[in-house]
Amino acid sequence: MRHAARAGLHAVALLVAGLAVVQAPARTSGELDSGQAFDESQTHGPGDVKEGYERADYRTRSRSLLDRRGARKDLIRFALDPPLGLPPAPIPADNPLTRAKIELGRKLFFDRRLSINDTLSCATCHIPEQGFTNNELRTPVGVEGRSVLRNSPTLYNVAYQEHLFLDGREISLENQVWQPMTAHNEMAAPSIGYVIRKLRRMRDYEGMFERAFDGRGPDVLTIGQALASYQRTLLAADSPFDRWYFGGRADAVDESVKRGFAFFSGKAQCIVCHRVREDHALFIDHRFHNTGLGYAASVGGNRPETTRVQLAPGVFADLSRASIDAVTQQRLPNDLGLYRITEDPGDRWKFRTQTLRNVSLTAPYMHNGRFDTLREVIDFYDRGGVPNELLSPLIRPLNLTEREKRDLEAFLHSLTGGNVADLVADAFAAPIGDLGPEDPNWTHENTLGY
Repeated sequence: MRHAARAGLHAVALLVAGLAVVQAPARTSGELDSGQAFDESQTHGPGDVKEGYERADYRTRSRSLLDRRGARKDLIRFALDPPLGLPPAPIPADNPLTRAKIELGRKLFFDRRLSINDTLSCATCHIPEQGFTNNELRTPVGVEGRSVLRNSPTLYNVAYQEHLFLDGREISLENQVWQPMTAHNEMAAPSIGYVIRKLRRMRDYEGMFERAFDGRGPDVLTIGQALASYQRTLLAADSPFDRWYFGGRADAVDESVKRGFAFFSGKAQCIVCHRVREDHALFIDHRFHNTGLGYAASVGGNRPETTRVQLAPGVFADLSRASIDAVTQQRLPNDLGLYRITEDPGDRWKFRTQTLRNVSLTAPYMHNGRFDTLREVIDFYDRGGVPNELLSPLIRPLNLTEREKRDLEAFLHSLTGGNVADLVADAFAAPIGDLGPEDPNWTHENTLGY
């Protein structure tokens, strides 16, 4: 009787875990740099394109994620010899890169079993073909539909970040990995010890930690080091801009891009925060700034009495503010940015400068995903942000012409790395950690051991 009950509960658990299966890459294998066929049209974009969704004759063009194939790459080469335009990658002395660590971290990154209910992985919010962000949501959704406060930042070139999270609260990738895993509104593991216990009881991890860490099994250090090792290989550069500016190829970009960079580094002064060096460019300054967007969100702005809401293809309704508020799942707190870390009133609404590399792949933009397009971002800065008492003195009206805006946008589109397809192909080839009958679960013979 006990076994029959467990079998029924197991079926339910598998069903729940399967609800998110389309959020992750398909199961594929392949050898290192095997030359497997890879459809580069799947390098970027959502699985279900919503273009034309406002029309009554909309038809889905969703991709079959289960049928796609990846191709494994030797990721360590990107970290040890970064693509054109990037400096040497900072690799901590106490966590040197090895292929065994990278392979283990890659497996952990795509493993949904690390969440409390076996449904979310790191890749659920940092989707490879969506710039290792989430193009379809302004802010991501955690377990059981719990809302997350901020937009998912890209993981491309995260190895160079001195401050992790948009409020800078962590200082290393090794430490950072535990916050989303244990956050109640993200993967919701109740503790670090819970994750360690769970991994020690997953049979497909047997020997992997020991091989990567000289006999040491999964623990608070090795789990963080493995995930950090994989993320340090996600270096994407060798863009058309890099080939022109650092590689000396005059024909790598057109005249619009060249003019756009001139505005970027001259009239618009974007380069003050998104820095370009003589031999490399990270397009960040490792600092925090108040652009006014966080201030505007905190004070609420002027919300309209009614909002037009799309209910289905071609079906709209004008709903009152009260109606929308009545079905809002939860009230998110005002996001005060760096102030939450320092409690210095002068740090209110400051957020970390985000990189512009691969920016055309990483919409929506800003800390709260406020803008859907690069043109909206350009218009925001052209207006001088949102005035407030703590607005950065670097933010001012730019008075750009229409041509200057087009050229600036062309320059931003030129920053997409030439090796993005390789990184996405490798991600598609990663094994996916889905709940199986041998995994630790309260419905299985192999429980969590409590």
